[in-house]
Amino acid sequence: MDVGARLRMVRTRFGLSQRELAKRAGVTNGTISLIEQNRVSPSVSSLKKVLEGLPITLAEFFTFDAEPAQPRVFYQADELPNLGNEDINLMLVGTAHDKRDIAILRERYLPGADTGPDMLLHEGQEGGVVIRGSIEVTVGNESRVLGPGDAYYFDSKLPHRFRNVGDDICEMVSASSPPTF
Repeated sequence: MDVGARLRMVRTRFGLSQRELAKRAGVTNGTISLIEQNRVSPSVSSLKKVLEGLPITLAEFFTFDAEPAQPRVFYQADELPNLGNEDINLMLVGTAHDKRDIAILRERYLPGADTGPDMLLHEGQEGGVVIRGSIEVTVGNESRVLGPGDAYYFDSKLPHRFRNVGDDICEMVSASSPPTF
């Protein structure tokens, strides 16, 4: 099996650049590039570490269907990969689509969870609706605490951050275009 070509195919199917995958996996983007060019043959443990940056297991990597028979339409809740962590769940919808134009996420923030002190910046636009709980959204110099039914929409080039300042879990549904996940 051509591990490099398979990694490139899987990475692009998930809509990630080499740099983004490297950042998520905690390796250099040079490592990803060398593997994809078959200039290095990764050990199982190295490959497993790289795959931690993707919502895919080692077993799934080797059995990943390069060309699905037909586009997938429906996803069960337990099939959505978590691109976040234990405090912030970012459940991605539509991972089977190789050319997603938007990223749709079901987000869950535990009380006190925060995207971090460094503001996020990226291309595109994003928006979302709070379903349960509350979330403080900061965009540029403006902050607002949003509750159920409240929404946001902004240019993602503006520095932004999300923080659950409430005592309950916050759940939201969001979308961004172009997809950053």
